[in-house]
This record gives sequence, structure tokens and C-alpha cells, in this order.
Amino acid sequence: MKPPILQHAASLRSAVDPFLAMDVMVAAQSRAAEGKPVLRMEVGEPGHQAPIIVREAAKAAIDQDRISYTPALGLPALRERISAHYQLQYGATVPRQRIAITTGSSAGFILSFLSAFDSGARVGLAAPGYPAYRNVMKALGLVAVSIPVRAENRYVITPQDVEAVHAQAPLDGLLIASPANPSGTMLMPQAFTALIKSCNRCNIRLISDEIYHGLVYEGTAETALSHTDQSIVINSFSKYYCMTGWRIGWMILPEDLVRPVERLAQSLYISAPYISQIAAIKAFDATPELDAIRELYARNRQKLLTALPQIGFESLHPADGAFYVYADARRFTNDALDFSRTLLDSTGVAATPGVDFDPDNGQTMMRFSYAGDAATIDRAIAAMARWLE
Repeated sequence: MKPPILQHAASLRSAVDPFLAMDVMVAAQSRAAEGKPVLRMEVGEPGHQAPIIVREAAKAAIDQDRISYTPALGLPALRERISAHYQLQYGATVPRQRIAITTGSSAGFILSFLSAFDSGARVGLAAPGYPAYRNVMKALGLVAVSIPVRAENRYVITPQDVEAVHAQAPLDGLLIASPANPSGTMLMPQAFTALIKSCNRCNIRLISDEIYHGLVYEGTAETALSHTDQSIVINSFSKYYCMTGWRIGWMILPEDLVRPVERLAQSLYISAPYISQIAAIKAFDATPELDAIRELYARNRQKLLTALPQIGFESLHPADGAFYVYADARRFTNDALDFSRTLLDSTGVAATPGVDFDPDNGQTMMRFSYAGDAATIDRAIAAMARWLE
């Protein structure tokens, strides 16, 4: 007798939208495996190795250290180094005790949502915005409340936006990113201050995603820590520090969340990888090498800002920082997902459809990453120009 076929279904909490940038990456890799040319502009990943001294520190740790667990909040030496970084970079005093080391910013968001909010809590976030925000919120039982940004406000959330949404149904939290993904647009200092004051008035917990700090071309990146010690700040070694695969990031926590985050981290992750933590300590000493890479991004950025409107992409969002240009492709399509597939098939250019970042209003938008080398950007521009002429 055959055993009965069990009928199991995946959990409802797993029914999140796909992360389309990663799907495009897989399609690009499949195309490359077939020997076809691919011009990678789809994922937010530096096209450069981690700094030399970072790699040397990791090699030395492998040879000399016992690769072990660390405290759930991270190695004291790394937390001290991050504390010093905030004092030097921003003039902000951040005690080591309020710093938590995480397995990339992704773990930081999960720990933030779990420690700060109960199931059913409403958290505002900009549309367009990083898709993993809303996907993780959905999986954890939170309500992601999209707040559309507008051209007249430089495509950033304003206090008026927050207070209008809050008046309709109270928000428990607000997640902002500056520079933002997918656009690179930043909150200017006065706008940042006004938004924090608005959150304080409405008793809204603020989470500030600052993972693109260090990659700024217009203006100055503000940290929420310059204005308040009650927000959660999330950062990572992935972007400016070129350490995506090392899966190492950090959080700055208000006092009331330090122990809750520690308890959650103990059970969810035990600790961030030891080798990555040791290596990350040295990342702060690699500024000359990293700033040289940023200059390469700056040149790539200028190429795209000049070429994309000439090709026919309209209404570029202000690309103040990060390494993206978010462009309107309405001249060519009202189905960005289909356009991204056709673009890859026809030209080899891999780029991410705007519906990944804004399911409601991203049908004509495309995100182009310029974190690769200059030759890739040049060839991608030329390939798109030929195809779209």
C-alpha cells in the first residue's frame, strides 16, 4: 500500500512578493552561463572587492584565531570602532552599549521590526522604496503603509505626508532611507529635522536606513542620531565598504530596545560571523581606497544622468547618493517588468523594473545601478541607444 500523500501548504506569511531585482540577477546569470553577453545594472552591489586591509584581516583571523561565536550584540572592538566612527564622521556621541552588530542590514530590519512593533502595527514607508521592507513586514504580520512621494517635494516623505496618513489611521512607525533606494534621493538637513519633529509629535517610532552613507555626490548625508537618540539607525558594510557577501552590518538602538534586540539576536542568529566582524574593524581604515571607488561611481553617475534623457528616459529622480538612477520609461512602456525582460533579451542590459519598488505606480519606471565598472556603463548606454532609436 502506498503511503498517503500529505496535503501541506506553504504558510500565508511566506506569500510575499518576489524580490524582482534578484529574479533579474538570476536571469542575467543564466544568460551569461549560455555564453551570451550581459551588462549588469540590476543589483545594488559594488563591482569591486572589499579593501585590501579587510581581506588581509580575514586571512590572518583564519590562520591565527579560533573562529567562534561572539556575543549576540557583536565583538566589543567592532562596536567601539563604530562608536568612534560616529564621533569622527558626524560629531555624534554613540555609546558602544547602544550598538548591535548584525548579519547585514537585512537582519537589522528584522530585529528592528520584531523589537519595536507588535503584530498588526502600521509602519509608513516611501513609495518607491526598497522592496524587502514591505516583504519582511508582511511576513512578520506588520502593515506596510505606502506613502507616495512627489516631484514637488524632491521625491522624499514630508511631515505633511506623515501627518496626513497618521490622521487617517495612526502610524506606529516610519521607515526612511536617505540616500534612498531605488533613487539615491536624500533628505536635505532641514527636511530631515522637520520629519523627526513630526514623528516626535505623533509618537511615531522612526527607523533610519543609512546604508548608503559614504556614497554621496550632492549635499551632505544626515544621520538621525544628530537629531535624536530615540530612533533606530541601520547601516551596513555592504555598500560604501564593498562587503556585500560578508553579511555584516550594524544598528544604533535607543536604550529601551538594546536588551530586546539582544534577546532576539541570541535566538535568531546567535551572532554575526566572527571573521566578518574582525574584517569590518579594518574597513574604517580603508577610506582612501573606498573614496577612490566612490569617484568611479561619480563618473558613472554623470554618464547616466547625461545619456538616459538623450536616449528617451524622462523625469529622473534626484540621484544625490547611493549608486542608482531611477528613470521614467513611459516613452517606451507601461509594463516595466516586461520591458526589463525584453531589454535583457535584446541588448544584454540587466536592469530592475520599477514595480519592484512601487507596485502601484512603478509600471513605467526603471532602476539602473552604476556600481559596476566604467566599461559596463559605456557599453550599456550604447546598447540601449541602438535598441531604442
